[in-house]
Amino acid sequence: MPTTPLPTAAPEQVGLSSARLDRLSEALRSRSASGHIPGAVALICRNNRVAYYESFGKRDPLAPDPMRKDAIFRIYSMTKAIVSVATMMLWEEGLLLLADPVAKYLPEFAGGKVLTETGPAPANSPMTVQDLLRHTSGLTYEFRGTGPVHRAYADAKVFRRNQTNADQSATLGALPLEFHPGTQFQYSRSTDVLGRLIEVISGETLGVHLKRRILDPLGMFDSGFHVPAPDLPRLAGGHAKDPDTGADVVLLDVSKPVTFESGGGGMVSTTMDYARFLQMLLNNGTLNGIRLLGRKTIELMTSDHLGDMPRPADMIAPGFGFGLGFAVRTAPGMATTPGSVGQYYWGGAAGTTFWVDPAERLFAVMMIQATGQREYYRMLFRDMVYAAIAD
Repeated sequence: MPTTPLPTAAPEQVGLSSARLDRLSEALRSRSASGHIPGAVALICRNNRVAYYESFGKRDPLAPDPMRKDAIFRIYSMTKAIVSVATMMLWEEGLLLLADPVAKYLPEFAGGKVLTETGPAPANSPMTVQDLLRHTSGLTYEFRGTGPVHRAYADAKVFRRNQTNADQSATLGALPLEFHPGTQFQYSRSTDVLGRLIEVISGETLGVHLKRRILDPLGMFDSGFHVPAPDLPRLAGGHAKDPDTGADVVLLDVSKPVTFESGGGGMVSTTMDYARFLQMLLNNGTLNGIRLLGRKTIELMTSDHLGDMPRPADMIAPGFGFGLGFAVRTAPGMATTPGSVGQYYWGGAAGTTFWVDPAERLFAVMMIQATGQREYYRMLFRDMVYAAIAD
């Protein structure tokens, strides 16, 4: 199905330096050639024009073909931004309130209990839709610690690909909370629960709803919860062993439809597909005359919703907070990477990353499938893109 392509420009036409972008290309090219990452695709857009769009290395270390710009990647937690937008679209339609208790739509979350030193205790306040969006719900991920709640998640096999979204929601609702909702940030399966909430409100499966409301309208035709058979030759792969640690690398099998459509980490996409989504966000909710969200909604989503709440330093760096689906920059300094106040971003477990900088009218996205190297390349990419601004 044809789509209107994003406009392009030479780097200098949008205030970027070609010579400095060449440094980025050399960094990604050399690290791909050395085997530190299998390959990469990177895109930079400024002033509504794509000024850099390159591929590097191999599409799959086990295949002979080079990386291609239209390669399909497992985007893991970059799914969260799409599901958060879908939630806010329902909010704009008056189908939910951010202050609504989650139990209003998912009764399994009624009467939530927090696991304390003396045993389960009633939560001080109900988990709300806002709590799910900003990860202050009391939920967690089983891999985020070794405490009793994390062990309970593991024992309950919270992540099972042969379950439905409803099954997982029921499992989570029966487990204790790690903390009282609304009191601290903890990265969690909150967005998986949002996926189920969307299903209940819309009456559609999450995949059908996202395709109808976001993916098809934006022309994101290579995005979804699996890769159709004809497109499998475009699927990007990872190293069998981590080049730094030697540990096995296991990526999601996305070669066939799945029962569990994880709103927190199950989607695949291409660099250009995701760029279309980011251009919509930078345009305050619209792309090519199609409006998904209003300007004030984008402002709400990309404002800090944590304040002085505690948060783990490995997830939210100094100088950042968290909004409704994104980490957001709150200070010009403090962080070890450049950017502007108001910048918002997130990434995926296999190394995919994006950010939007409204002050610079810029967004960037990089796709790799290298789990152990993700933090290094996220920082490298951001550093080198900002170093290329030349106006």
